[in-house]
Amino acid sequence: MRHGKAEPHDTGLSDFERSLTVKGKNLSHLMTGKLKEKITNPGLLISSPAFRALETALIFAMEYEIKPENILLRSDLYFRFNERTMMQILQTDARNTDSVAFFGHDPSFTNLVNYLSCEIIGDVPKSGIVCLSFDIKQWDEAVKGKGTPELIFLP
Repeated sequence: MRHGKAEPHDTGLSDFERSLTVKGKNLSHLMTGKLKEKITNPGLLISSPAFRALETALIFAMEYEIKPENILLRSDLYFRFNERTMMQILQTDARNTDSVAFFGHDPSFTNLVNYLSCEIIGDVPKSGIVCLSFDIKQWDEAVKGKGTPELIFLP
């Protein structure tokens, strides 16, 4: 899930500190609600520590009744999220689970979804959710073009 709409850059806050707007919070609730109708257990939640991404993950956790302390924060989702760091995260933090929900930023999320998917998804807007499934036994088999788009929720 890409984070919701955030405050503008000219608020005097650093990019890392920017919060979600009311619209961003509302859309994140709405999109998570749509996902919850289809998926009952989202698995491991992994978020960028940037405030707007963490707020989105917290909204998601609240909707799914997951304790906030169960959200794993990974700074590499903010600083350098790409195919390589995603695989490292999956192989270390997610090796004992078969489902992971990431919360972060663009252009990384759009790039990764289109890289992993067997179909072109296009842009993932703020509060957008893309669920890919993989017919694999281990996360290291989740490679370019191997993901099947199962659900796409775009606001």
